[in-house]
Parts: sequence; structure tokens; C-alpha cells
Amino acid sequence: MNAWIGHSGEVVGIFGALATIVVCCLNLRRTDSGGTRAMRLLAVVPLVGVLMATFGMERALITHDFSLAYVAGNNSRETPLLYSITGMWSALQGSILLWALVLSGYVATMVVRFRDRLDDRLLIVALLIASVVSVFFFYLLLGPADPFVAAGHLVADGTGPNPLLQDNLLIAFHPVFLYLGYVGFTIPFAFAIASLITGRLGEGWLIATRRATVFAWACLTVGIVLGAWWSYQSLGWGGAWGWDPVENVALLPWLTATAYLHSVMVQERRGLLRIWNLSLLVATFSLTILGTFLTRSGVVVSVHAFSNSGLGPTLLVFFAIVVLGSVGLIGWRGDRLASVGSIDAPISREGAFLANNLLFASFAFVVLLGTVLPVLVEAFHGGAISVGRPYFDSFTVPLGLCLLFVMAVAPALPWRKASSGVLRDRVVLPAWGAVAVLALLIVTGVRGFVPLLTFTLATFAGGAALRQLVLAVIAARHHGLPFWRGLVGRANGGMITHLGVICIAVALCASTSFASRTLVTLSIGDSTRVAGHLITFVGWQRVNAPAAKGYLAEIKIAGDGTFRPGIVNFDGSPTSTAMPSIDSTPTADLYLELASGAGPGLPVSVEVILEPLVMWLWIGGGVCVLGAFLAVVPGSRRRPTDPSSVLLPELLESSPVAGR
Repeated sequence: MNAWIGHSGEVVGIFGALATIVVCCLNLRRTDSGGTRAMRLLAVVPLVGVLMATFGMERALITHDFSLAYVAGNNSRETPLLYSITGMWSALQGSILLWALVLSGYVATMVVRFRDRLDDRLLIVALLIASVVSVFFFYLLLGPADPFVAAGHLVADGTGPNPLLQDNLLIAFHPVFLYLGYVGFTIPFAFAIASLITGRLGEGWLIATRRATVFAWACLTVGIVLGAWWSYQSLGWGGAWGWDPVENVALLPWLTATAYLHSVMVQERRGLLRIWNLSLLVATFSLTILGTFLTRSGVVVSVHAFSNSGLGPTLLVFFAIVVLGSVGLIGWRGDRLASVGSIDAPISREGAFLANNLLFASFAFVVLLGTVLPVLVEAFHGGAISVGRPYFDSFTVPLGLCLLFVMAVAPALPWRKASSGVLRDRVVLPAWGAVAVLALLIVTGVRGFVPLLTFTLATFAGGAALRQLVLAVIAARHHGLPFWRGLVGRANGGMITHLGVICIAVALCASTSFASRTLVTLSIGDSTRVAGHLITFVGWQRVNAPAAKGYLAEIKIAGDGTFRPGIVNFDGSPTSTAMPSIDSTPTADLYLELASGAGPGLPVSVEVILEPLVMWLWIGGGVCVLGAFLAVVPGSRRRPTDPSSVLLPELLESSPVAGR
């Protein structure tokens, strides 16, 4: 029954997407009310189909239908309900189903949003491109990644999900937000390709997709931060980011999308950087496909990666088609994309955005090279090389420091050209604040060139962002508006996002530069002092839950309560899973992890890790998302834009800045 529901949904989905493509092609030749009505109806059919397939998979997981190979390999009768539900995206085939679900939802939302403008050629082509992408992922579901394949033989119980996928609540949120971000970039990519195909190269499509792009970026930000939090809580290594290949492939589209969100403002304001912005959108979407290939083909070794599969060649071919086709279209339209004007002065808002883009592009290149180089070496030379933290830190730390400096200076720069007097007046307070913080850090004994420079530049950048926000609030009050109106709009929301990024930068620097690690071994009743904390080992507690068995060490720390780090086995898995115990405060985290076996009569060997300011990683992520939300709320001096009005042909053909 579940297999029938699932396969029926997959068939409905792919035929709905194919029918949408056919109708779009017909409507490009002749648009009438019947054709647009057919597009509106057909574009929702893939969502109906994938919802059917999702229902079939979730029903199979919840009812433990082990007649399906996917359920038998990723579920068991002892698996708790929550982790049975999240089992849909715990392995390869289910993750593709989630991808198709999110993509179909985005396409249906696009059609609903622009339902009154579906006779516009650019929208028709954009829907066609999005539907082609949908067909590809439905093909994967029906072919090499079918989650409804029957098991070879019926089993009484399944093997259960990976132990790391059933020990933390974040499994319910991290993959979903990551996919909302990853897949969300399909929509602006589809509009970008549609603008190239139709020759409608004005700035209208940028405005039409602005909120969709910001939403995808915000979701990807949440997904990355939650993934770091999950790693910190579950892997037992006391860190949040280890430059793992799967971490990197999530970061890559975030970097290019962040660059795009900055440089697109230059195009909207001055009509510049058109080719660059199209290239960034193509790169962002292409990197999501490349990341899917790397994590689902077995070519990288990672605690997060899926096992070997037959998807690799198919994904690689699709990636090549996307890249070559997009580059060909940009080259074809190159003469019409060339900007008539130029950046008037390097010390200007445009110049700062260009520097910002070059830094983000360099950052992305460094991460991409370090991620794919081992794969390329193994593929062409048969050897194995390892690219680890020293490589990434040696390149990304200087780039990150440069980005903090640009974040500090850019808000103070006017468009076109900045005079020295204006720049001095706007940066003097943040600069003096940074100097004061530097002096305070040195007096209090903080040492290290990179930490001191990071904290100083972070103060400089934070002061610049706060200055902009204070001025915006004052202006709002001057016009009789509530103070919060000064916090909305793209510029002010962007400043709040900057504050979130600054929090993350400070937290990463502090936690990596000043963390302390101490390994202690104690018998029951023994005490010792570590980093000013009195630690006492009380004894062992047995874990005997239906889905997990093992031991927790009860450790009391004077002034901080009782900690219970442990080692457990989930669903009879032979692999033991460490369960760290963490006490978080705004100033530092106290992190305890067992370093050896556990059991009655044994002494405890525990690593005590003191991590400064880690909490601000998660707070910074939340502030980034808050800023992204405020950035899409119309500012006090701007009326809300009708999303359909920006697609009028005359606006797309010639914008106020198109001829400059």
C-alpha cells in the first residue's frame, strides 16, 4: 500500500512537471486565458504528487513497513516517533524526496504569487526552467533514488537510523532549513535564465525575486548554524566547525549568495555589474548541484555524507549542463549585458560592494579548492591527499578579517564618490570605539595578533552598523513614526544582519583561540580542580531505554551543577555514540565528554573543555535571520511593491538605470 501511494505520487509529480513544460512551450507561441489557466493548474500538480509520495513514506516509517528497503535500512520498531518521522531525510533516497517536496512547494508558490501575470513571457520561461529542474529530481525519485523499492526479503525488524541521527532534536530542523535554502535558489536562477533567453535584461526580475532570494539565504543561514550547533552537541569534539567537506558544500552557495545580495544593489541603483550578478546566481545554483553530487556520490569521506550510490554520474551531467548552458547564454547576451557606466571612484559605496564581492568570491574559491582537490587527485592520480584545518584557516582567516574591515567602512560611504571629510565624520566614533576596545583587551591580558585584530575590527564594524541604525531610528521618530520603523527596510535590516555576522566572527575567534582542554581520570568519590572548577565523580548511571542502552557518568561541578556525559548504543548498533554534557552561559561553555569506556566499577576519564563565547554563535545566527526578515519589510520611505507590477514588459526592457 505504501509503495503504491509513493510510486503513484512520483508518477503524478513527473507527469505534472512535464505537462507544465509542454503548456509553457505552447504559451510562448500564443498566450491566451486558457493557456495561463492551464499553467496555474498544472504547476500545482507536482506538489500534489510529491505530497502523496511523502505521505506514503512517512506512513511506511511510522508503521514500520519493512517491506520497503529504505524503511528496513533506516528504521526499527524501537525508533522513537520523532526519529521515525525524520527518517525520511536520514538517508540518500529520502533526502531526494525532501528535495522534490521543497522544490515543488517553491514552484507552486511562485505560480500563486504571480498568478495574474502568467501571460508574461519572462514568467512563462522562468516556470519552464523551474519545471525542467523538477523533472530532473522526479526522474531521480523514479530511477536511481527511488525510496519505495521493495526489500529483498521481509525482516521482522529494521536496522534503525544512524546513531548520530537519533540523539538530537535538531535532526527535525537542520536538514529542512538547509533544503529550504539550497532549493530556494532555484527560483532566482530560473528568472535569471529566463531573462537571458527572452532578452528582458532590465532590473525588474531582480526586484521580483528579491524576497525569494533573501528567504532562501535566511533559511540556508539557519540550516548552517543549526548544523554547527548539532555538530557541537552530538559529535563530542567540543567544536562547531571543522571544515568537513559536507559543511563546506553548504557554505559555498551561502558565500556566493551573500555576494549576490550585496552586488545586486549596485545593479538596481546604477545598472552596473549585470554579468557579475548573473554569474553569481548561476554559481549559487550550480554549487547546490555540485554539493548534492559530492554528498550523494560517495566521493568524499564525511561523517555527514551519504553512502555510495549510482547518482554521481547523473548529477555530474546535470551540473555540467547547468554550467555550460548558463555560461553560453551569458556569452550570447554579453553585448547587451555590458554596463554603459562604470564605478566612478574606488572609495565609494559601489567600490566597497565590489571589494566585498571579490573577497567573498576568493573565500568561495579557497573553500571549493580545498574541498574538491582531494577528489580530483584521487580521480586522476589514484592517490589520496588530505586538506584540513591548517589550509582553510591560513586563507580564510585573512579574508574574514578583510570582510570585517569592509563591513566597517562600507556603511559610511556614499554612492559614486566619498569626500575625505564625509568619510572621516562617519567613521570617527566607530574607529575610536575600536581603539578603546583594543586598549582594554591589552590591559586585561588578552594576547594574540589574530584575536586582537578580530575583536578590534568587530568593534569597528559593529559601531558602524549601530551608528546607521541609531540614525535610522532618529529619522523615523523625526517623521512621527514608531522607532521600530527605523529598523526595517533593506539597508537597516542589512545592518542588523551585519551585527549577527559580527557576533559569529567574535564567537568563532574566541572559542578557537582561547579554549582550554584538560583530560582527567577519577575514581568514584575522587575530586580534582580544573580551570578553577572543582570536579567530583559521583558514579555511573545506566541507560536502559527502548532505543538506547549505555552509561552516563554523574559528575558534580561546584557552582555549576551536575553533568552527565555518557556513551550509548542506539537500537543495538555496534557503534557507540558519545553524549557530551554542556553548561552554556553568555561568557563560556563548560563541555564534558567521556574519553574512554563506561561501566560500573570503572574510573571515569573525561575531557573538560572550556569554550569562551560559544553561545554567541547561535545568537549571531538568530540575529542574521532577524535582519533578513526586516530587510524584506518595506522601509518607512518606500511603499510595498506589488510583485506582479515589476514584471511589466516596459520595466523589464528599460529600467531607470538601464541606459546609464
